[in-house]
Amino acid sequence: MMNVRERNLTTKKGWYFFTALLFLFVAQTPMSTAQKISADNGDGTFTNPVIPADFPDVDVIRVKDTYYMLSTTMFTFPGVPIVKSKDLVNWEYCKNVVEKMDGECYDLQGCNRYALGQWAGSLKYHNGKFYVLFNSLKEGAFLCTAVNPEGKWDIKPLGKGYHDCGLFFDEDGKIYVSWGYGEIYMTELDKDFRPVSKDSLVFTGKMRAGLEGSHIYKINGYYYLYCTYGGADGLQIALRSKNIWGPYEEKVVIDEKDKSNVNFGIHQGALIQTQTGEWWTMLFIDIGPFGRVPSLQPVKWVDGWPVAGVDGHAVTRYRKPDVGKTYPIRYLPTSDEFTGKELGMQWGWNHNPDNAKWSLTARKGYLRLSTGKPVNDFLQARNTLTQKPFVKYDQQIPTTGVTKLDVSHMKDGDIAGLSVFQDPYGYIAVKQIKGARKLIMVNNGIEVASVPLAAKVVYLKTSASNASKIARFEYSLDNRTFRKLGNELSMQFSLKVFTGNKFCLFNYATKSAGGYVDFDYLRMN
Repeated sequence: MMNVRERNLTTKKGWYFFTALLFLFVAQTPMSTAQKISADNGDGTFTNPVIPADFPDVDVIRVKDTYYMLSTTMFTFPGVPIVKSKDLVNWEYCKNVVEKMDGECYDLQGCNRYALGQWAGSLKYHNGKFYVLFNSLKEGAFLCTAVNPEGKWDIKPLGKGYHDCGLFFDEDGKIYVSWGYGEIYMTELDKDFRPVSKDSLVFTGKMRAGLEGSHIYKINGYYYLYCTYGGADGLQIALRSKNIWGPYEEKVVIDEKDKSNVNFGIHQGALIQTQTGEWWTMLFIDIGPFGRVPSLQPVKWVDGWPVAGVDGHAVTRYRKPDVGKTYPIRYLPTSDEFTGKELGMQWGWNHNPDNAKWSLTARKGYLRLSTGKPVNDFLQARNTLTQKPFVKYDQQIPTTGVTKLDVSHMKDGDIAGLSVFQDPYGYIAVKQIKGARKLIMVNNGIEVASVPLAAKVVYLKTSASNASKIARFEYSLDNRTFRKLGNELSMQFSLKVFTGNKFCLFNYATKSAGGYVDFDYLRMN
Protein backbone atom coordinates (compact mmCIF):
# COMPACT_ATOMS: atom_id res chain seq x y z
CA MET A 1 0.00 0.00 0.00
CA MET A 2 1.41 3.41 -1.01
CA ASN A 3 2.03 6.09 1.59
CA VAL A 4 0.98 9.69 1.04
CA ARG A 5 4.31 10.73 -0.44
CA GLU A 6 4.38 7.80 -2.85
CA ARG A 7 0.83 8.61 -4.01
CA ASN A 8 1.88 12.21 -4.52
CA LEU A 9 4.90 11.27 -6.61
CA THR A 10 2.77 8.87 -8.63
CA THR A 11 0.31 11.67 -9.29
CA LYS A 12 3.11 13.99 -10.39
CA LYS A 13 4.60 11.33 -12.68
CA GLY A 14 1.18 10.84 -14.21
CA TRP A 15 0.87 14.56 -14.79
CA TYR A 16 4.32 14.67 -16.42
CA PHE A 17 3.30 11.80 -18.70
CA PHE A 18 0.05 13.53 -19.63
CA THR A 19 1.91 16.79 -20.34
CA ALA A 20 4.46 15.00 -22.54
CA LEU A 21 1.66 13.35 -24.51
CA LEU A 22 -0.11 16.70 -24.85
CA PHE A 23 3.01 18.42 -26.24
CA LEU A 24 3.57 15.52 -28.64
CA PHE A 25 -0.04 15.80 -29.76
CA VAL A 26 0.25 19.55 -30.21
CA ALA A 27 3.45 19.21 -32.25
CA GLN A 28 2.00 16.63 -34.62
CA THR A 29 -1.68 17.58 -34.93
CA PRO A 30 -3.24 20.46 -36.89
CA MET A 31 -4.62 22.76 -34.18
CA SER A 32 -7.58 25.09 -34.15
CA THR A 33 -7.07 28.67 -33.00
CA ALA A 34 -8.60 27.88 -29.63
CA GLN A 35 -6.07 25.10 -29.02
CA LYS A 36 -2.92 26.92 -30.13
CA ILE A 37 -0.20 27.30 -27.51
CA SER A 38 2.68 28.36 -29.77
CA ALA A 39 3.22 31.17 -32.27
CA ASP A 40 4.76 28.63 -34.66
CA ASN A 41 2.00 27.16 -36.86
CA GLY A 42 4.16 24.22 -37.93
CA ASP A 43 3.72 24.99 -41.63
CA GLY A 44 6.39 27.62 -42.16
CA THR A 45 4.22 30.43 -40.80
CA PHE A 46 3.76 32.06 -37.41
CA THR A 47 1.02 33.99 -35.64
CA ASN A 48 1.55 37.20 -33.69
CA PRO A 49 2.17 37.84 -30.89
CA VAL A 50 5.28 35.64 -30.96
CA ILE A 51 5.17 35.41 -27.15
CA PRO A 52 1.61 35.93 -25.84
CA ALA A 53 2.74 37.16 -22.44
CA ASP A 54 4.08 40.30 -20.76
CA PHE A 55 7.48 40.87 -22.43
CA PRO A 56 7.57 44.66 -23.04
CA ASP A 57 10.26 47.15 -24.09
CA VAL A 58 12.03 44.60 -26.24
CA ASP A 59 15.50 44.87 -27.73
CA VAL A 60 16.85 42.12 -29.99
CA ILE A 61 20.30 41.29 -31.32
CA ARG A 62 21.78 38.43 -33.35
CA VAL A 63 25.08 36.81 -32.42
CA LYS A 64 26.07 34.34 -35.17
CA ASP A 65 22.97 32.14 -35.53
CA THR A 66 21.32 32.94 -32.19
CA TYR A 67 18.92 35.78 -31.43
CA TYR A 68 18.70 37.31 -27.97
CA MET A 69 15.81 39.43 -26.73
CA LEU A 70 15.86 41.69 -23.67
CA SER A 71 12.69 42.67 -21.83
CA THR A 72 11.50 44.56 -18.74
CA THR A 73 10.42 43.17 -15.35
CA MET A 74 10.69 46.36 -13.29
CA PHE A 75 10.27 45.36 -9.61
CA THR A 76 10.37 41.55 -9.82
CA PHE A 77 13.60 39.62 -9.25
CA PRO A 78 15.50 37.78 -10.54
CA GLY A 79 14.73 40.14 -13.39
CA VAL A 80 15.91 41.85 -16.55
CA PRO A 81 15.22 38.67 -18.55
CA ILE A 82 16.91 37.59 -21.76
CA VAL A 83 15.28 34.94 -23.95
CA LYS A 84 16.94 33.31 -26.95
CA SER A 85 15.82 31.90 -30.28
CA LYS A 86 17.17 30.41 -33.48
CA ASP A 87 14.39 31.70 -35.73
CA LEU A 88 12.84 34.78 -34.02
CA VAL A 89 9.60 32.82 -33.47
CA ASN A 90 10.38 30.02 -31.00
CA TRP A 91 11.86 31.43 -27.81
CA GLU A 92 13.30 29.91 -24.64
CA TYR A 93 14.66 31.41 -21.44
CA CYS A 94 18.34 32.28 -21.45
CA LYS A 95 19.07 34.24 -18.26
CA ASN A 96 17.67 36.67 -15.74
CA VAL A 97 20.48 39.22 -15.77
CA VAL A 98 19.90 40.85 -12.35
CA GLU A 99 19.41 38.72 -9.23
CA LYS A 100 18.41 41.63 -6.99
CA MET A 101 18.68 45.39 -6.58
CA ASP A 102 20.15 47.02 -3.49
CA GLY A 103 18.08 49.28 -1.28
CA GLU A 104 15.42 49.14 1.42
CA CYS A 105 12.64 49.92 -1.06
CA TYR A 106 13.62 46.86 -3.11
CA ASP A 107 13.37 44.89 0.16
CA LEU A 108 9.89 46.32 0.89
CA GLN A 109 11.16 47.90 4.10
CA GLY A 110 8.71 50.75 4.53
CA CYS A 111 8.72 51.69 0.83
CA ASN A 112 8.48 49.97 -2.56
CA ARG A 113 9.41 50.14 -6.21
CA TYR A 114 6.05 49.38 -7.84
CA ALA A 115 6.06 50.87 -11.37
CA LEU A 116 9.77 51.59 -10.90
CA GLY A 117 12.95 49.51 -10.84
CA GLN A 118 14.31 48.39 -14.23
CA TRP A 119 12.91 50.29 -17.19
CA ALA A 120 13.39 49.76 -20.94
CA GLY A 121 16.98 48.79 -21.69
CA SER A 122 19.44 48.21 -24.49
CA LEU A 123 21.13 44.91 -25.43
CA LYS A 124 24.41 44.85 -27.38
CA TYR A 125 27.23 42.46 -28.29
CA HIS A 126 30.66 44.01 -28.88
CA ASN A 127 34.15 42.49 -29.09
CA GLY A 128 33.14 39.21 -27.48
CA LYS A 129 31.09 40.69 -24.64
CA PHE A 130 27.37 41.16 -24.01
CA TYR A 131 26.10 44.47 -22.64
CA VAL A 132 22.78 45.41 -21.04
CA LEU A 133 22.17 49.06 -20.21
CA PHE A 134 18.96 49.94 -18.38
CA ASN A 135 17.60 52.85 -16.40
CA SER A 136 15.91 53.13 -13.02
CA LEU A 137 14.00 56.33 -12.38
CA LYS A 138 15.21 56.51 -8.78
CA GLU A 139 18.76 55.12 -8.97
CA GLY A 140 19.87 56.10 -12.46
CA ALA A 141 21.35 53.83 -15.12
CA PHE A 142 23.06 50.45 -14.66
CA LEU A 143 25.45 48.61 -16.96
CA CYS A 144 25.50 44.81 -16.94
CA THR A 145 28.20 42.80 -18.75
CA ALA A 146 28.92 39.14 -19.43
CA VAL A 147 31.03 37.03 -21.76
CA ASN A 148 28.55 34.16 -21.56
CA PRO A 149 24.93 35.40 -21.59
CA GLU A 150 23.81 32.32 -19.67
CA GLY A 151 26.49 32.76 -17.02
CA LYS A 152 27.23 35.39 -14.41
CA TRP A 153 26.56 39.04 -15.18
CA ASP A 154 28.40 41.90 -13.54
CA ILE A 155 26.37 45.00 -12.72
CA LYS A 156 27.50 48.50 -11.88
CA PRO A 157 25.66 51.79 -11.37
CA LEU A 158 26.61 54.63 -13.71
CA GLY A 159 25.55 57.44 -11.38
CA LYS A 160 23.47 59.09 -14.09
CA GLY A 161 20.07 58.42 -15.61
CA TYR A 162 19.40 57.60 -19.28
CA HIS A 163 15.65 57.18 -19.88
CA ASP A 164 14.74 54.45 -22.40
CA CYS A 165 18.36 54.19 -23.44
CA GLY A 166 20.02 52.94 -26.61
CA LEU A 167 23.68 51.89 -26.33
CA PHE A 168 25.86 52.09 -29.45
CA PHE A 169 29.46 51.14 -30.30
CA ASP A 170 30.60 53.03 -33.39
CA GLU A 171 33.10 51.78 -35.95
CA ASP A 172 35.74 54.27 -34.79
CA GLY A 173 35.69 52.89 -31.23
CA LYS A 174 33.52 55.64 -29.75
CA ILE A 175 30.59 54.77 -27.48
CA TYR A 176 27.28 56.61 -27.36
CA VAL A 177 23.94 56.42 -25.58
CA SER A 178 20.70 57.92 -26.89
CA TRP A 179 17.92 58.59 -24.42
CA GLY A 180 15.07 60.86 -23.42
CA TYR A 181 11.31 61.40 -23.37
CA GLY A 182 9.79 63.90 -25.79
CA GLU A 183 13.29 65.13 -26.52
CA ILE A 184 16.00 62.70 -27.61
CA TYR A 185 19.51 63.35 -26.33
CA MET A 186 22.89 61.90 -27.30
CA THR A 187 25.80 61.45 -24.89
CA GLU A 188 29.28 60.16 -25.70
CA LEU A 189 30.80 57.78 -23.14
CA ASP A 190 34.37 56.71 -22.44
CA LYS A 191 35.53 53.10 -22.13
CA ASP A 192 34.38 53.09 -18.49
CA PHE A 193 30.97 54.36 -19.63
CA ARG A 194 31.39 57.75 -18.03
CA PRO A 195 30.09 60.74 -20.04
CA VAL A 196 32.78 62.60 -21.99
CA SER A 197 30.40 64.98 -23.74
CA LYS A 198 27.51 67.13 -22.69
CA ASP A 199 23.98 65.75 -23.09
CA SER A 200 23.18 67.06 -26.57
CA LEU A 201 19.59 67.48 -27.74
CA VAL A 202 19.44 65.90 -31.21
CA PHE A 203 15.69 65.71 -31.87
CA THR A 204 12.41 66.97 -30.43
CA GLY A 205 9.27 64.94 -31.05
CA LYS A 206 7.03 66.64 -33.60
CA MET A 207 4.11 64.29 -34.20
CA ARG A 208 2.78 64.21 -30.63
CA ALA A 209 3.97 63.92 -27.04
CA GLY A 210 5.94 60.97 -25.73
CA LEU A 211 8.80 60.29 -28.16
CA GLU A 212 11.02 57.69 -26.46
CA GLY A 213 12.50 54.20 -26.67
CA SER A 214 15.41 55.12 -28.92
CA HIS A 215 17.87 52.51 -30.21
CA ILE A 216 20.83 53.37 -32.44
CA TYR A 217 21.85 51.63 -35.66
CA LYS A 218 24.35 52.50 -38.39
CA ILE A 219 23.23 51.17 -41.76
CA ASN A 220 24.63 52.10 -45.17
CA GLY A 221 26.26 55.26 -43.90
CA TYR A 222 23.24 56.56 -41.96
CA TYR A 223 22.73 56.70 -38.22
CA TYR A 224 19.20 55.61 -37.37
CA LEU A 225 17.45 56.36 -34.08
CA TYR A 226 14.65 53.80 -33.85
CA CYS A 227 12.03 55.40 -31.62
CA THR A 228 8.37 55.33 -30.64
CA TYR A 229 5.55 57.63 -29.78
CA GLY A 230 4.28 55.28 -27.11
CA GLY A 231 0.94 54.34 -25.59
CA ALA A 232 -1.80 51.85 -26.36
CA ASP A 233 -2.23 53.58 -29.74
CA GLY A 234 1.52 53.97 -30.27
CA LEU A 235 3.46 54.16 -33.51
CA GLN A 236 7.03 53.40 -34.50
CA ILE A 237 9.27 55.94 -36.23
CA ALA A 238 12.85 56.18 -37.45
CA LEU A 239 15.14 59.19 -37.37
CA ARG A 240 18.18 59.28 -39.67
CA SER A 241 21.26 61.43 -40.19
CA LYS A 242 24.74 61.14 -41.70
CA ASN A 243 26.08 62.54 -38.40
CA ILE A 244 25.31 60.95 -35.04
CA TRP A 245 24.78 64.43 -33.58
CA GLY A 246 22.21 65.27 -36.26
CA PRO A 247 20.31 66.96 -37.71
CA TYR A 248 17.80 64.11 -38.03
CA GLU A 249 14.92 63.49 -40.42
CA GLU A 250 11.80 61.64 -39.21
CA LYS A 251 9.79 58.88 -40.92
CA VAL A 252 6.93 56.62 -39.76
CA VAL A 253 7.93 52.94 -39.78
CA ILE A 254 4.47 51.61 -38.88
CA ASP A 255 1.29 53.15 -37.48
CA GLU A 256 -1.35 50.45 -37.02
CA LYS A 257 -4.69 52.17 -36.32
CA ASP A 258 -6.98 49.23 -37.12
CA LYS A 259 -8.44 48.18 -33.76
CA SER A 260 -9.56 44.85 -35.21
CA ASN A 261 -5.89 44.00 -35.82
CA VAL A 262 -4.28 42.34 -32.80
CA ASN A 263 -1.26 44.56 -33.52
CA PHE A 264 -3.17 47.80 -32.95
CA GLY A 265 -0.74 50.43 -31.61
CA ILE A 266 2.38 48.31 -32.24
CA HIS A 267 5.54 50.18 -31.20
CA GLN A 268 8.93 50.27 -29.41
CA GLY A 269 11.57 47.70 -30.16
CA ALA A 270 14.41 46.67 -32.40
CA LEU A 271 15.56 46.25 -36.00
CA ILE A 272 17.12 42.87 -36.83
CA GLN A 273 18.88 41.49 -39.90
CA THR A 274 18.95 37.72 -40.33
CA GLN A 275 22.01 35.81 -41.49
CA THR A 276 20.33 35.48 -44.91
CA GLY A 277 19.97 39.26 -45.27
CA GLU A 278 16.29 39.68 -44.41
CA TRP A 279 15.19 42.56 -42.19
CA TRP A 280 12.63 42.29 -39.41
CA THR A 281 11.48 44.33 -36.46
CA MET A 282 10.36 43.13 -33.04
CA LEU A 283 7.98 45.58 -31.40
CA PHE A 284 5.29 45.20 -28.74
CA ILE A 285 1.56 45.74 -28.38
CA ASP A 286 -0.57 46.70 -25.38
CA ILE A 287 -3.22 43.99 -25.16
CA GLY A 288 -4.94 44.87 -21.88
CA PRO A 289 -4.72 43.45 -18.35
CA PHE A 290 -2.15 40.78 -19.27
CA GLY A 291 0.31 43.46 -20.32
CA ARG A 292 2.47 44.13 -23.35
CA VAL A 293 3.46 41.38 -25.76
CA PRO A 294 6.11 41.17 -28.54
CA SER A 295 5.10 41.11 -32.19
CA LEU A 296 7.38 40.28 -35.13
CA GLN A 297 6.99 42.23 -38.38
CA PRO A 298 8.75 42.03 -41.77
CA VAL A 299 10.70 45.10 -42.90
CA LYS A 300 11.43 46.45 -46.38
CA TRP A 301 13.79 49.31 -47.09
CA VAL A 302 12.23 52.05 -49.21
CA ASP A 303 14.37 55.03 -50.21
CA GLY A 304 16.69 54.35 -47.29
CA TRP A 305 13.91 54.02 -44.71
CA PRO A 306 12.71 50.86 -42.90
CA VAL A 307 9.01 50.19 -43.54
CA ALA A 308 7.33 47.51 -41.42
CA GLY A 309 4.34 45.28 -42.07
CA VAL A 310 2.66 44.61 -45.41
CA ASP A 311 0.65 47.18 -47.38
CA GLY A 312 0.62 49.58 -44.47
CA HIS A 313 -0.62 47.11 -41.87
CA ALA A 314 1.04 44.91 -39.27
CA VAL A 315 0.86 41.19 -40.05
CA THR A 316 -0.93 38.70 -37.84
CA ARG A 317 -0.13 35.44 -39.66
CA TYR A 318 2.95 35.48 -41.88
CA ARG A 319 5.82 33.35 -43.12
CA LYS A 320 8.62 32.73 -40.66
CA PRO A 321 11.96 34.52 -41.11
CA ASP A 322 14.46 32.83 -43.40
CA VAL A 323 17.38 31.96 -41.13
CA GLY A 324 18.83 29.27 -43.39
CA LYS A 325 17.49 26.32 -41.38
CA THR A 326 14.28 25.00 -39.85
CA TYR A 327 14.11 24.67 -36.07
CA PRO A 328 11.67 22.77 -33.83
CA ILE A 329 8.75 24.34 -32.02
CA ARG A 330 9.57 25.37 -28.47
CA TYR A 331 7.41 26.32 -25.50
CA LEU A 332 8.15 28.68 -22.65
CA PRO A 333 7.42 26.98 -19.30
CA THR A 334 4.48 27.95 -17.11
CA SER A 335 3.43 25.12 -14.80
CA ASP A 336 5.83 24.02 -12.07
CA GLU A 337 5.86 20.91 -9.88
CA PHE A 338 8.64 22.30 -7.64
CA THR A 339 10.75 19.16 -8.02
CA GLY A 340 13.91 20.92 -9.19
CA LYS A 341 16.79 22.34 -7.20
CA GLU A 342 16.05 25.85 -8.48
CA LEU A 343 12.99 27.79 -9.46
CA GLY A 344 12.33 27.98 -13.17
CA MET A 345 13.24 31.22 -14.92
CA GLN A 346 9.56 31.98 -15.51
CA TRP A 347 9.24 32.90 -11.82
CA GLY A 348 10.00 36.28 -10.28
CA TRP A 349 9.69 37.46 -6.69
CA ASN A 350 7.71 40.61 -5.96
CA HIS A 351 10.72 42.81 -5.07
CA ASN A 352 13.84 41.18 -3.60
CA PRO A 353 13.20 37.84 -1.90
CA ASP A 354 14.21 36.96 1.63
CA ASN A 355 16.08 33.78 0.70
CA ALA A 356 16.03 32.49 4.27
CA LYS A 357 12.25 32.28 4.16
CA TRP A 358 11.65 30.01 1.17
CA SER A 359 12.89 26.56 0.18
CA LEU A 360 12.59 23.82 -2.43
CA THR A 361 14.47 21.33 -0.24
CA ALA A 362 12.81 21.58 3.18
CA ARG A 363 10.13 19.27 1.81
CA LYS A 364 11.10 17.62 -1.44
CA GLY A 365 8.72 18.32 -4.29
CA TYR A 366 7.21 21.37 -2.61
CA LEU A 367 7.78 25.09 -2.43
CA ARG A 368 7.85 26.10 1.23
CA LEU A 369 7.07 29.73 2.04
CA SER A 370 7.79 30.74 5.63
CA THR A 371 6.57 33.99 7.11
CA GLY A 372 8.92 36.79 8.11
CA LYS A 373 8.35 40.23 9.56
CA PRO A 374 4.59 40.87 10.05
CA VAL A 375 3.03 43.32 7.59
CA ASN A 376 -0.34 44.97 7.22
CA ASP A 377 -1.33 43.80 3.77
CA PHE A 378 -0.52 41.80 0.65
CA LEU A 379 1.30 44.63 -1.13
CA GLN A 380 3.91 44.83 1.66
CA ALA A 381 4.52 41.08 1.81
CA ARG A 382 7.91 39.72 0.79
CA ASN A 383 8.41 36.40 -0.96
CA THR A 384 5.31 36.67 -3.11
CA LEU A 385 6.23 34.49 -6.09
CA THR A 386 4.89 35.78 -9.40
CA GLN A 387 4.43 34.38 -12.89
CA LYS A 388 3.09 35.86 -16.13
CA PRO A 389 -0.09 34.26 -17.49
CA PHE A 390 -0.15 33.57 -21.22
CA VAL A 391 -2.93 34.97 -23.40
CA LYS A 392 -4.82 32.42 -25.45
CA TYR A 393 -4.72 33.01 -29.19
CA ASP A 394 -8.49 32.71 -28.92
CA GLN A 395 -8.67 35.34 -26.20
CA GLN A 396 -12.18 34.29 -25.16
CA ILE A 397 -10.62 31.27 -23.44
CA PRO A 398 -9.44 32.22 -19.93
CA THR A 399 -6.09 31.22 -18.48
CA THR A 400 -6.41 29.13 -15.32
CA GLY A 401 -3.99 28.27 -12.56
CA VAL A 402 -4.45 25.63 -9.85
CA THR A 403 -2.30 25.08 -6.78
CA LYS A 404 -2.35 22.49 -4.01
CA LEU A 405 -1.65 24.02 -0.61
CA ASP A 406 -0.76 22.36 2.71
CA VAL A 407 -1.65 24.73 5.58
CA SER A 408 -0.83 22.44 8.51
CA HIS A 409 1.83 24.74 9.97
CA MET A 410 0.24 28.18 9.76
CA LYS A 411 0.23 30.50 12.76
CA ASP A 412 -2.45 32.91 13.90
CA GLY A 413 -2.57 35.93 11.64
CA ASP A 414 -1.02 34.13 8.66
CA ILE A 415 -2.59 34.47 5.20
CA ALA A 416 -1.52 32.19 2.33
CA GLY A 417 -2.93 31.57 -1.11
CA LEU A 418 -3.22 32.34 -4.82
CA SER A 419 -3.49 35.86 -6.24
CA VAL A 420 -4.02 37.77 -9.47
CA PHE A 421 -1.92 40.86 -8.92
CA GLN A 422 -1.98 44.31 -10.43
CA ASP A 423 -3.97 47.37 -9.33
CA PRO A 424 -6.57 46.29 -8.38
CA TYR A 425 -5.58 42.83 -7.11
CA GLY A 426 -7.54 39.86 -5.82
CA TYR A 427 -6.81 36.59 -4.10
CA ILE A 428 -8.22 33.45 -2.57
CA ALA A 429 -6.39 32.39 0.57
CA VAL A 430 -6.39 30.53 3.87
CA LYS A 431 -6.39 32.72 6.97
CA GLN A 432 -5.81 31.45 10.49
CA ILE A 433 -7.38 33.16 13.52
CA LYS A 434 -7.31 31.77 17.09
CA GLY A 435 -6.28 28.36 15.84
CA ALA A 436 -9.13 28.13 13.34
CA ARG A 437 -8.74 28.44 9.59
CA LYS A 438 -11.05 29.87 6.99
CA LEU A 439 -10.95 30.42 3.25
CA ILE A 440 -11.24 34.06 2.26
CA MET A 441 -11.58 35.98 -0.99
CA VAL A 442 -10.08 39.48 -1.00
CA ASN A 443 -10.85 42.01 -3.72
CA ASN A 444 -8.40 44.91 -3.71
CA GLY A 445 -7.75 44.77 0.01
CA ILE A 446 -11.34 44.08 1.10
CA GLU A 447 -12.39 40.66 2.39
CA VAL A 448 -15.64 40.02 0.54
CA ALA A 449 -16.34 36.35 1.39
CA SER A 450 -15.23 33.56 3.71
CA VAL A 451 -16.02 29.94 4.59
CA PRO A 452 -14.65 27.75 7.42
CA LEU A 453 -11.87 25.32 6.50
CA ALA A 454 -11.29 22.15 8.50
CA ALA A 455 -9.01 20.41 6.01
CA LYS A 456 -5.23 20.73 6.14
CA VAL A 457 -4.89 20.54 2.35
CA VAL A 458 -6.86 22.68 -0.07
CA TYR A 459 -6.82 23.32 -3.82
CA LEU A 460 -7.06 26.93 -4.99
CA LYS A 461 -7.90 28.03 -8.51
CA THR A 462 -8.04 31.27 -10.45
CA SER A 463 -9.40 31.81 -13.94
CA ALA A 464 -8.47 35.06 -15.68
CA SER A 465 -9.51 36.36 -19.11
CA ASN A 466 -7.61 39.12 -20.87
CA ALA A 467 -10.59 39.62 -23.18
CA SER A 468 -13.28 40.07 -20.52
CA LYS A 469 -10.82 41.55 -17.99
CA ILE A 470 -12.39 39.32 -15.34
CA ALA A 471 -10.69 36.97 -12.86
CA ARG A 472 -12.58 34.46 -10.72
CA PHE A 473 -11.47 32.46 -7.70
CA GLU A 474 -12.47 28.94 -6.61
CA TYR A 475 -11.51 26.25 -4.10
CA SER A 476 -11.78 22.48 -3.80
CA LEU A 477 -11.07 19.83 -1.21
CA ASP A 478 -10.61 17.00 -3.73
CA ASN A 479 -9.28 18.74 -6.89
CA ARG A 480 -12.41 17.65 -8.74
CA THR A 481 -15.31 19.79 -7.56
CA PHE A 482 -14.49 23.49 -7.34
CA ARG A 483 -16.67 26.10 -5.67
CA LYS A 484 -16.58 29.80 -6.42
CA LEU A 485 -15.71 32.13 -3.56
CA GLY A 486 -16.36 35.85 -3.45
CA ASN A 487 -16.95 38.17 -6.38
CA GLU A 488 -15.13 38.86 -9.65
CA LEU A 489 -11.95 40.87 -9.91
CA SER A 490 -12.10 43.50 -12.65
CA MET A 491 -8.52 43.47 -13.90
CA GLN A 492 -6.76 46.56 -15.19
CA PHE A 493 -3.36 47.55 -16.52
CA SER A 494 -2.57 50.38 -14.12
CA LEU A 495 0.54 52.52 -14.46
CA LYS A 496 0.75 52.40 -10.65
CA VAL A 497 2.18 48.89 -11.15
CA PHE A 498 3.16 49.06 -14.87
CA THR A 499 3.42 45.32 -15.49
CA GLY A 500 0.76 42.88 -16.65
CA ASN A 501 -1.43 41.03 -14.15
CA LYS A 502 0.47 38.15 -12.60
CA PHE A 503 -0.50 34.89 -10.93
CA CYS A 504 1.09 34.77 -7.46
CA LEU A 505 1.74 32.29 -4.66
CA PHE A 506 2.13 33.95 -1.26
CA ASN A 507 2.26 33.52 2.51
CA TYR A 508 2.60 36.42 4.93
CA ALA A 509 2.21 37.09 8.63
CA THR A 510 0.15 39.86 10.23
CA LYS A 511 0.97 38.96 13.87
CA SER A 512 4.16 36.94 14.30
CA ALA A 513 6.77 35.22 12.14
CA GLY A 514 7.51 31.52 11.98
CA GLY A 515 4.56 29.85 10.30
CA TYR A 516 4.92 28.16 6.94
CA VAL A 517 2.92 26.55 4.13
CA ASP A 518 3.86 24.10 1.38
CA PHE A 519 2.77 24.55 -2.24
CA ASP A 520 2.81 21.26 -4.14
CA TYR A 521 2.58 22.81 -7.62
CA LEU A 522 1.16 25.51 -9.82
CA ARG A 523 -0.49 24.04 -12.91
CA MET A 524 -1.58 26.43 -15.64
CA ASN A 525 -3.75 25.36 -18.56
